[in-house]
Amino acid sequence: MKKISAVVAMFAVTAFAGVALAADVIDLPASMGKVSFPHKKHQEMLKDCKKCHEKGPGKIAELNKDWAHKTCKGCHTEMKKGPTSCKDCHKK
Repeated sequence: MKKISAVVAMFAVTAFAGVALAADVIDLPASMGKVSFPHKKHQEMLKDCKKCHEKGPGKIAELNKDWAHKTCKGCHTEMKKGPTSCKDCHKK
């Protein structure tokens, strides 16, 4: 029983550390077209990391134009909240 409690506690600490250390704003690579992503704002609003991080906390392996348009723009369209036009995300 102690081993299970220790594993659960370690998981909780790890999950909390990931949330606590997440960047406020992430500037995506230039290859993605100069996009600043307000990570903390999304984190607080969605309260579900798996919406973007399907495989758990950390970097997004498939982060590219197609993934971002499907995931980010798709979510904004579905929720009727957030930018959906090119110029709203891709600042010059």
